[in-house]
Amino acid sequence: MKSFIVHLSKAMILKSVFSRLALVTIALFASINLTLAAEGDSGADQLRQFVRNSKTAEGDFVQQQLRTPKGDEPKDKGLKVVRQTQGHFVFQRPGRFIWDTQKPYEQKLIADGKQVVMWDKDLNQATFRPAGQALATTPAAILFGEDALDQHFELVEGDEHLGMKWVNLKPKTASSKGANDLPYTKISVGMANGLPKALELIDGLGSVVLVTLDHIQLNIALPANRFTFTPPAGAEVVHMK
Repeated sequence: MKSFIVHLSKAMILKSVFSRLALVTIALFASINLTLAAEGDSGADQLRQFVRNSKTAEGDFVQQQLRTPKGDEPKDKGLKVVRQTQGHFVFQRPGRFIWDTQKPYEQKLIADGKQVVMWDKDLNQATFRPAGQALATTPAAILFGEDALDQHFELVEGDEHLGMKWVNLKPKTASSKGANDLPYTKISVGMANGLPKALELIDGLGSVVLVTLDHIQLNIALPANRFTFTPPAGAEVVHMK
């Protein structure tokens, strides 16, 4: 029984970590460019355009947590995948999203502009919290708003590799709505043809999270209740303040 509880606790911690990472990912991809950027546009210009012009979007994601090889592991294969999740996402600016993890477990993050709900099917639990609190230390607080990205982040051109133009996002002053409170030392977005195709997050311990997006559809029509979530009968409901 003790071993079962330990494994369950570890699983819940991992799910919580990936949920927080999902919020960051949602923040950076909450808006998708209305038009394809010209091939010659810089990565920063493409990123500015998709932030400025997007309305709605949906697509698929794969999220990986990576680490450097340990002492006895081969070094020639690069970073090692510690954990991987995949699923589907939907956005509507400002402040509405669904981040639907489908494998290896079912978990959803739903935001309706006022609150964020985390639904865990395995635990049969729905956790509600104010959107401002849930997103305060992520780029979502900026990207879901109406302000220009450049007001809060310095966009620095990075390398061009894997068919993408990479842009590094560096928080500006402490007045940037909590931007300096981000738990990551590096945030990079990979742009291609006006669309965000990848997101790389690195924290102070050197842990790397890589998110790739695919099958992106732009400016889709969404029903008014698309971001409404009602817990099923019998589910545990938790309200965070």
